[in-house]
Amino acid sequence: MSEVLIEKDVIKGGEFIIRQTLPEEVFIPEEMDEEQQMIRETCDDFVYNDIFNNIEKIEKQADNIAVTLLQKAGELGLLSSHMPEEYGGMNLDTNTNTLICEALGKTGSFSVSFAAHTGIGMLPILYFGTEEQKQNYLPRLCTGELQACYCLTEPGSGSDALAAKTTAVLTEDGKHYILNGQKMWISNSGFADVFIVFAKIDGDKFTGFVVERDTEGLTLGAEEDKLGMKGSSTRQVFFENAKVPAENVLGQIGKGHLIAFNVLNVGRFKLGALSLGGAKESIKSAATYANERHQFGVPIASFGAIKYKLAEQTIRNYALESAQYRVSQMLQSKIKALIAGGMEREKAKLEAAEEYAIECAILKVQGSEVLDYTVDETVQIFGGLGFSEEFGAARAYRDSRVNRIYEGTNEINRLLSVNQLLKRAMKGHLNLTDAAFAVQKELLSPPKAEKREGLYPDEHIALENAKKMLLIVAGAGVKSQMEGKLNLKHEQEIIMNIADLMIDIFAAESTLLRVAKLNRMGREVKTEEAAMKVFFSDAMYRIEKNSKDALCSFSEGDELNLMLSGVKRLAKYAPVNVKEARRTVADKVIEMSNYCF
Repeated sequence: MSEVLIEKDVIKGGEFIIRQTLPEEVFIPEEMDEEQQMIRETCDDFVYNDIFNNIEKIEKQADNIAVTLLQKAGELGLLSSHMPEEYGGMNLDTNTNTLICEALGKTGSFSVSFAAHTGIGMLPILYFGTEEQKQNYLPRLCTGELQACYCLTEPGSGSDALAAKTTAVLTEDGKHYILNGQKMWISNSGFADVFIVFAKIDGDKFTGFVVERDTEGLTLGAEEDKLGMKGSSTRQVFFENAKVPAENVLGQIGKGHLIAFNVLNVGRFKLGALSLGGAKESIKSAATYANERHQFGVPIASFGAIKYKLAEQTIRNYALESAQYRVSQMLQSKIKALIAGGMEREKAKLEAAEEYAIECAILKVQGSEVLDYTVDETVQIFGGLGFSEEFGAARAYRDSRVNRIYEGTNEINRLLSVNQLLKRAMKGHLNLTDAAFAVQKELLSPPKAEKREGLYPDEHIALENAKKMLLIVAGAGVKSQMEGKLNLKHEQEIIMNIADLMIDIFAAESTLLRVAKLNRMGREVKTEEAAMKVFFSDAMYRIEKNSKDALCSFSEGDELNLMLSGVKRLAKYAPVNVKEARRTVADKVIEMSNYCF
């Protein structure tokens, strides 16, 4: 990547659908430099020595262990890596912060404490706080002297955050706001010193506040008895005539939604990285056990059914990892370009997260669902021991489930990704119309023999065709809506189909770009190619099915038959011996007793 970036040269959010990305535009984990490797080693030492050795204490929330570990993380710089130097931070780049998130994702419950503190706890102050608020809170949050939490959800407002009922009334002297209301599912609330709270002023002005723990009228409910993440503090927070200084308003009055939704974009991106770290650790556990467990006189790792599981876990995570670091580089490039154009650093970070809201939502869904698949298969590989709380597989299984719920449910994130795409197209930010018309024209023309020179022609052709299928579905859906035949707002099943098309396309392209870049770097890529081909083979089946399901939901007659014939033509991908390709991946995993990439 060039050191000097111009904003117009940086890919737009959602533009991957109509723009070819080149291998040199992406960052891949194999490019980590010496400093980043040292940071990874620091993270791993902290994870394996400080966190895993205290796992029972963490699960029981004993001895104030979460606070102790957050303070240790602060000493290591892990709480401040994303913060500006003037507030006690290290100001590391996005790719390095992504790797830190991934490393801490191995830690189950502690990863929630870490993410809630460093993300939704600190970022609202960094992005929207006054200079006085930043100077007052951020340095102490960076060291772990203070811990933070984020109070948005209420009993009657979850996905619909703006339906919150917590109120804030200005006192007659104008010096304080009186908060009344209830928040629930608040991570870190049991030990937090700083609460980011959302309330409505005058009944309708949704606004953020920084509320300190010792505020009179702030009380906590009991610890929730949760399915998983038992080591993370989760309580209800009550405000009964809580008196908050007027200078603790966060951002502009009535603009709290900007804080809530923009910070969640960053949270979704980080959740993808945390899920990746947890899934890799689960693969390591599964492979180690498969090598050690003998049945019928041989390690169960030698059985084809177990090899399938280890390979599929690894392949799905390879695609996720490729997508995660691709978006990390997109964010980093956008931030650099905005700063070069004269924008303040914090505003640039916020703008970049908003620009790639689609990609962040994709990573949240993909990451949480890949993690769920991975831990489920690890329990299966462990067999009866996987069902025992004596071993880590059961805990990882329980812990993973919440990732599909918070930071916006996966259903909400699927809806969000498609709505954002269509909104940007309608505003002219993305020229999907011309691309969709070109595909329609192609459908009416006789099929042409497709030839492509260079690396991985089959994958390039399949990827281009997958994007065309997405344009067929989205274009036809929008056309039907314009003709009054369909209201996409009320057809969530169709939007889910389109979202899944986007997820598979982005993941497949990211995997292809990574393997191509490794090839150009002169690396041996036999195992990587095997993973890529399996992923493409399966993804093309899913893409064809989602396209057909969506089209059959709102079209009929000759129009439907034309589009279905086009989908059938476009869904072709060269046959792959997926059994042997998976075994290539599995053999490497078994050899290393670990995730092999």
